[in-house]
Amino acid sequence: MRSESIHSNVGAGKRFSPLVELRRYTLHPNRRDDLVALFDTYFLEGQETCGMKIIGQFRDLDDPDAFVWLRGFETMNARQKALTAFYDGPVWGAHRNAANHTMIDSDDVLLLHPAEPEGGFILPPSRSEPAARLLSKAVYQATTYQLKEPAEQGFLGYYQTSIAPVLREAGEVITATFASEHSENTFTRLPLRENENVLVVFSRFGDETAQKHHAEALANNLAWLSEKARLAAYLVDHPVIARLAPTSRSLLL
Repeated sequence: MRSESIHSNVGAGKRFSPLVELRRYTLHPNRRDDLVALFDTYFLEGQETCGMKIIGQFRDLDDPDAFVWLRGFETMNARQKALTAFYDGPVWGAHRNAANHTMIDSDDVLLLHPAEPEGGFILPPSRSEPAARLLSKAVYQATTYQLKEPAEQGFLGYYQTSIAPVLREAGEVITATFASEHSENTFTRLPLRENENVLVVFSRFGDETAQKHHAEALANNLAWLSEKARLAAYLVDHPVIARLAPTSRSLLL
């Protein structure tokens, strides 16, 4: 099954990117808005001028002290060069203390690649300016399947043919699907969660109510309950679901 039959594209733009970091930060209480302000004001363009793409940044709706974001790279070599340029550069140097003081932990990071050749997010050509900050009502659901084997060794095909059709029939709009990237971490100043096999599926809902209604509907969906029983054979743990609200300057809105 080709990716067009799985992914519903929201908006128009360029599909990006070959490599993606999914980063989840645990913050000190009541500091999330401070970190969001730093990102939206300084770190978006500051990182992109160094050669990476900031795909999206989010508040976790179920954890007031969690900040989740994604950034993309063309290659592992490009990743090393871009990260070196940014973390040795003037923007991070000027604001790193303020950012670090908001954080308890920043090491929960998955390195991913699109699970299909034509997978990944489709992004708009530009983001809103700081002066035009309007919060999106959309909710992105990130479902992380923690697998016994790499996704490409059986699970991806099962997901495409059995799981995704049930979710689509129940109204879920799947926007991107990623699998673990097992390349060596060549920028060791920033740790990664290595030696894990995951499939991460991103879905978009118009608002929080729509996401909740979808979850409630699945709870009584016989086709979904049947697939959940089969799904367990592939997993080392239950899927982890994060409900994510985009910040005002996220490319994913």
